[in-house]
Amino acid sequence: MHVGPPARGSDLGAAGMAADAEEPRVYEAWKGSNIFFLQGRFIFGPDVRSLFLTIFLIVAPVSVFCVLVARKLMDDFSNTLGVPVMVVVVVFTLYDLTLLLLTSGRDPGIVPRNAHPPEPEIYEGNNEVGGVQTPQLRLPRTKDVNVNGVTVKVKYCDTCMLYRPPRCSHCSICNNCVERFDHHCPWVGQCIGLRNYRFFYMFVFSTTLLCLYVFGFCWVCIVKIKNAEQISIWRAMTKTPASIVLIIYTFISVWFVGGLSIFHLYLMSTNQTTYENFRYRYDRRANPYNRGVVENFKEIFFTSIAPSKNKFRARVPREQGFQPRSSGGGFMSPNMGKAVGDIEMGRKPVTWDELRAVTQVGDLEEGLSNRNIADDKDGELGEVSPDLSREVLASGSVEVQATTHHRLSSWGRGRSWETTPEVQAVAAAVGETSRMGSGSGSNIMAPGNL
Repeated sequence: MHVGPPARGSDLGAAGMAADAEEPRVYEAWKGSNIFFLQGRFIFGPDVRSLFLTIFLIVAPVSVFCVLVARKLMDDFSNTLGVPVMVVVVVFTLYDLTLLLLTSGRDPGIVPRNAHPPEPEIYEGNNEVGGVQTPQLRLPRTKDVNVNGVTVKVKYCDTCMLYRPPRCSHCSICNNCVERFDHHCPWVGQCIGLRNYRFFYMFVFSTTLLCLYVFGFCWVCIVKIKNAEQISIWRAMTKTPASIVLIIYTFISVWFVGGLSIFHLYLMSTNQTTYENFRYRYDRRANPYNRGVVENFKEIFFTSIAPSKNKFRARVPREQGFQPRSSGGGFMSPNMGKAVGDIEMGRKPVTWDELRAVTQVGDLEEGLSNRNIADDKDGELGEVSPDLSREVLASGSVEVQATTHHRLSSWGRGRSWETTPEVQAVAAAVGETSRMGSGSGSNIMAPGNL
């Protein structure tokens, strides 16, 4: 039985579906330093291991309190006191851990990176290419943005290839630009930004209340023992050493989390971030984001959280091939001639000139090597002596490098050479020299010349 070939349209559809299925998801091709769990449903910082230490520092003392203090209150005294103490501390601990997970396991407000740098807007200086003056394109290092009537400068990020929105900063640990960047907290293993600052403060404040709760009921247990046995407070303390350990532990801890709660309470009342408070010092100039205490607290706690700008489980879109610029001028980054890499990244500085020189030399050597192989196959340089072929290529390479010095395409958009008339002329001259050398060599070796 003859079976006809399937329709061509179905083949194309199946091929397209197969190609889409092979595209990786965003979290699999993520360029930041984040760590993902459950196939991109949770995003953590690279120091996520510290999160387990934080959980241990919360769960361990609460467990000791439940086993050795709350149970003693349930056994030695009436159930009306012991049972609620146990229930409240367990529920409050679960609430505290939930806030910890909401802080560390969600997108803090990461700004998606650009695949290419933005279009240059200003012309700066001229380059001479083949005797023709061409303008040089440069991205401005900063831009002015109006925020509530105050001019604010936003910086260009070389890593993410974008102008950072106001209050955005690049985290050197997570390697991402984060909106309303506050700080990177090692205790939660995540940046604190626009989308998780609310949960961060609630976590810190609830941890403070948990410490005070355990601290207070440990003293209640000691006083109950003192009153029941009619002994001194010191003798009562010796009968419940777990209470003494927890009192010391919570007393030390409350200074850290309590102090942090008060500090961030001040920041929220003035609508500042930790980064802005330490770097800009708004006490010396006006804060364009401060709208009053009440409005500032409403902005933090009573506004809807902005949706994430990253679809971590989506497929990576196919990037269309880069089309070279039509203008003859070269492209310059804001950091051209300066150290490449964001200062906040902490990398070893490398200048743009060094990168450009290395790239040009590598591409030129590769192109000359390919040309040499092709000419050997055609037999044009096969009959010329090795010394002569080297001289021809060497002289041609100097001219090619001098002519095409400014023809390398923009950084971050791939490396591609534009074939100019000057390059074609040099290539023709090299080919003509090669044929002349080949012809003279064949005349010398002809039988009639012997």
